[in-house]
Amino acid sequence: MTIRLYLDEDSMSRSLVQALRARGIDVATALDAQMIERSDRDHLDYATAQGRVLYSFNVADFYLLHTQYLSQGKCHAGIVLAHQQRYTIGEQMRRLLRLIASLSAEDMKDHVEFLSAWGA
Repeated sequence: MTIRLYLDEDSMSRSLVQALRARGIDVATALDAQMIERSDRDHLDYATAQGRVLYSFNVADFYLLHTQYLSQGKCHAGIVLAHQQRYTIGEQMRRLLRLIASLSAEDMKDHVEFLSAWGA
């Protein structure tokens, strides 16, 4: 199954969402889901319930949540993390497209990927 994305408040740039959708990627945002100002755990739980891989710039908090989930035997649908302001919208899009072309939703289950690993 193809990766479907959920972009939290930090990462949900309108331009990025439009660019991904224009290329056929199924993207939902915190705004779409009425999840603005919710906790990181709420975002991860929502993304997981929807079968979506969460994309965020909140590296430290979501990596900590990932380790907590695994230690508690909880599952998530996957997390992609990037450092804020490191990549242009175009670079984020290209790297996310490479990741989506290379990994399946099953590959991402309970897994964290860093956007930095998906450069040219």
